Amino acid sequence: MTSVWDDVVGQEPAVEVLRHAIEDPAAMTHAWLLTGPPGSGRSNAARAFAAALQCATGGCGTCHDCTTTLRGLHPDVTVVATEGVFIRAETARPLVELAQRSPSQGRHRVIIIEDADRLNDTSGNSLLKAIEEPAGRTVWILCAPSPQDVLVTIRSRSRSVALRVPPVDAVAALLVSRDGIDPAVAAVAARAAQSHVGIARRLARDPEARARRSAVLGIAAKIRGVGDAVLAAGELVETAQADAKAATEQRDAQEKAELLRSMGAEGAATLPPALRTQVRQLEEDQKRRATRAQRDVLDRAMVDLLSLYRDVLVVQLGAGVELVNVEHEQSVRTLAGSSTAEQTLRRMDAVGQARTRLAGNVAPLLAVEAMAVALRPQG
Repeated sequence: MTSVWDDVVGQEPAVEVLRHAIEDPAAMTHAWLLTGPPGSGRSNAARAFAAALQCATGGCGTCHDCTTTLRGLHPDVTVVATEGVFIRAETARPLVELAQRSPSQGRHRVIIIEDADRLNDTSGNSLLKAIEEPAGRTVWILCAPSPQDVLVTIRSRSRSVALRVPPVDAVAALLVSRDGIDPAVAAVAARAAQSHVGIARRLARDPEARARRSAVLGIAAKIRGVGDAVLAAGELVETAQADAKAATEQRDAQEKAELLRSMGAEGAATLPPALRTQVRQLEEDQKRRATRAQRDVLDRAMVDLLSLYRDVLVVQLGAGVELVNVEHEQSVRTLAGSSTAEQTLRRMDAVGQARTRLAGNVAPLLAVEAMAVALRPQG
């Protein structure tokens, strides 16, 4: 039988908690915090929970309430997913009023915040009262990597449900059954993505994505000195900028054209001052989105590098576990033979520090250059 939980793979304990809350009113609460590492399926779980809350039978997966919720079309389910570095106060404040409204046609009004870790003090505090005392049929579902990533005032008013990294086999099986991917390709993609469902799907379906990932992993072998490190860092940042631009450029142009058309200014040589303000605001939002896209691409590249050095460490320590990057085994063994486990750990620390610096708004090129220099062979 189909169910709203079909795409929430490898999360049986968390699904059991959420299902029980739907079946037993005593187990239900007004605010939930779904936490788990990237790729664990927080957003999928949040949408599935929202659909089950709206469904008369608790999540059949086929009724109007289930299908519209899962497709993002249900009038009583609001999803907030920021494309900027932070969720801004002007995005958060309208949710306060929305939370006080009764549902228009569903069983609940559900507000999902997919990036609750991106609430800053201003936007988070503006939501605090609404989360603490919502209307009777309003349910908040917040998603974040860990409870510690969410403002403590919000965390303390929410019930936390932890998701885990799903098994590689479960992700591969989902790619085969849902997307029709060849089982061998699905297995390699799921392992390379470290069970991140979205990334595994992209790697399985897009040869260019696989080529870009291979190029990132090749950086480790290319760096022989400081000069190589600086060049590799520049290439990595340029690639991230190009990927971010490719992902956002067409959308940016469409958004601007739609805005001008809605204001009756399509094709106008000059805009009146009142309209210029709206266009400038749109361009600022698009710039923030591009900044986040670039950082996300760079962060993913660093996660891939960490997976490579993890494999190197596995070989150096003789651990009897499978490599993440099986198709790069020769490169892994070459790196393992030319360095010590202590050096590998130092390199992993350098990659982790670069991720922390990026999250702290350090200029991408400076953060990546410092990382690349630390990856060079040490005498």
